[in-house]
This record gives sequence, structure tokens and C-alpha cells, in this order.
Amino acid sequence: MTPPRIARLGALAARPERAIVGLMSGTSLDGLDIALCRVRGHGESTAVALEHFVTRSYDPEQQARLREVVSQERVSLRDLTVLNAWLADLHAGLVLGALAEWGVPPARVDALASHGQTVYHAPGSWGGGAAHATLQLGDGDHLAVRTGILTVSDFRQKELAGGGQGAPLAPYADALLFRGDRPRILLNLGGIANFTWLPPKGSAAPIRHGDTGPANTLLDRAVRRYFPDRQRLYDVDGALAAQGRVHARMLALMKDHAYFRLPCPKSTGPETFGEDYLETALLGAQHEPVRGPDVLATLTRLTAETVAEALLREGQVAGVEVFVSGGGRHNRTLMRELEALLPGAVLADSAALGVPPDAKEALLFAVLANETLAGAGFPAADGSGRRIGFGKVSFPD
Repeated sequence: MTPPRIARLGALAARPERAIVGLMSGTSLDGLDIALCRVRGHGESTAVALEHFVTRSYDPEQQARLREVVSQERVSLRDLTVLNAWLADLHAGLVLGALAEWGVPPARVDALASHGQTVYHAPGSWGGGAAHATLQLGDGDHLAVRTGILTVSDFRQKELAGGGQGAPLAPYADALLFRGDRPRILLNLGGIANFTWLPPKGSAAPIRHGDTGPANTLLDRAVRRYFPDRQRLYDVDGALAAQGRVHARMLALMKDHAYFRLPCPKSTGPETFGEDYLETALLGAQHEPVRGPDVLATLTRLTAETVAEALLREGQVAGVEVFVSGGGRHNRTLMRELEALLPGAVLADSAALGVPPDAKEALLFAVLANETLAGAGFPAADGSGRRIGFGKVSFPD
């Protein structure tokens, strides 16, 4: 006799489509992205319809609580442990609230796909390869019990165990959804910038991908530092950076970091590109005056140059469509600089592919959960030929 929970998974996998809520809380710590997706099929036949999307912002107290542990070298074990349950309960409440607003009963949702909150990321490309681990909080069992919805969580561990970097995971889902008749690039400008370079349909060429370096994580940090009284603590449309000038010495110091010389695939996070990194660059440039807008202009240029240089190392971009997602898509100063640094590339919004820029990551995690629940999984990064699924399954009962 098949145990009832196993039978439930089998029945879910056998359905032609599944309603999955994708959840994403990124390194910017601005809030939780919630995407209700209708996912049909699996593998190369996967098709996704985004039915609803919302971002629920964290309030200042919630952000402060997360910043006490995210990417910190020393934290209280008690605080870390309590945060695992606290964050899951917070996310559960936000999900239930969104579903209520959309008029969708939880019983009509087949699964939650919860990325959780990365509190420390130390892949093989970090620290000269001395470590190979990552940690996301937001307990899947708490989410499942509180919402009553089967939950897939903790996605990055299996990819690390399978020989990967644990990030970016977007290329696995990008490859299922967005291949075209010509090569194309999917560029995400989140807290950290990352790309997926997709060969055309039917091509045996490899998919190229990696984290290029910092994006919004440093820009947001600089806004909090130099403009703490602003209502929105980020550079809206890149307007503050547009008022400054690029500080050449500071930019050179920042670009001298060894990470930028590593080949892709590679992965990084605020552990490398955080307060210490920014402070070191500011100290190196201290013999020259550096205003807040100058810092933002310099950080914006840093992102633009490191993204462009990473893409140009991978291949010729002239004539290639680059579909941009993430919060950085709204930064007009950054987008202007990318256009100038990628001559001949055709920059477009990911909405041209049917996915709003702010919703893409949450949608992609819904696809990863779908493949774990109903598909054959993905090739392990170690070249062993094994296929792996991402995430751990938590039942609500």
C-alpha cells in the first residue's frame, strides 16, 4: 500500500498543470515577491502563466531584524534559530493575505516554492574556494503548516551538493522557458547581478551563466548611508547617481577585486561585496572629496562595467537580445550605461518574454519546484550525468 503522502505527490505529478506560488526574498531585503503561477507540463514542455503578482515590502523593523544576521560574520545562534521560524511565519502571513486579496483559497494552490532568505552564501568561488556552502532561512515546515499548502523550500543546497555554486539558479528555469531561434541573454539586476546566455533551440552549445558582481545591494547600502532621511531608501530611477560623477580611483580600487577575474560560472553575495568592500574603497579614495551622489555614480558604473565585461568575455553581443529583469531594470542611469557598454546588443525588458521584471525570480522558483514535483530534474553540475531536483518537500500535515 502506498503511503498517503507519497500517493499525494504522485497524484500531483500526474496532473497536466499545477498552481504554484513562487516566493522570493533577495539580497536587497526590500520585501517578499509573491507570484501565483499556473505551470503546465514539465521539462522542455513547461509553460507558465503568471496569474497574480505582488511585492509585500518589509517594514523598517523587519528589515533591521534581517540585517542583524544577513551576511554577518558574527551572529547570535539564538537569533539565527528564532529567525528561521519567525521569517517563515511572516512569509506565511503575507502569502495568505495575498491569496485572500486575489480571491484564491489556499486549497486551490498545489504548492508553495519558497526561496527563503539567504543569510550567508559561501560557494566554491568565494574565498578562494576554501568553503562550499550556503544557508537560507524561512523554515518550510512552518510555512506548510501555517498556510496549509505543500511547500518546496531550501532550493540551493542540492545544487551545491551536485557540484554547482548554489547560485544563480535562474539558468535552470531560463533554459526551460526562454530559448528562442537565436541566442539570447537573460540579465537579472537584483542585489547581485547575474546572467544566463542561452544558445538557440536545438543547439548543443552549453548554457553560460554566472554572477557578475554587485548591483543593487551596494547601491541601496550607499543610499542608506548618505541619504538616510529619504522615504524610499534606494536610488529611484538612478536619479541620485545621475547627479554625481564617477570617482576614477574608487572605481579602479573596486574593480581590482579578484572575483572579477574569475571565469564563469561563479557565484557571490554581500558577504564579499558588502560594507567592508565599500569601506575599503572609500578609504582608498579619501584624499579626494567623495559626495554621496559621486559614490552612487561610481557604484552604478561599477555594476555596468562588470556586467558588460562579463558578457563580452563570454562572446559577441552585437545583435544579441538582452532581456533585463530585477529592480535594476528601473534604474535609468544604469540602463543607459549598459547600453553604451554593450554596443550592438538589443536591450529589452523581460516583459517582452511575458514576465514582468519584478516577478521573474519568483516565477522561476515556481518552475524549479514544478520540475522537482513533476519532472525528471536537472543535470547535476558535476558532469556525472545524474539528474537532480531542487528543494525539500514539507507537507502541511
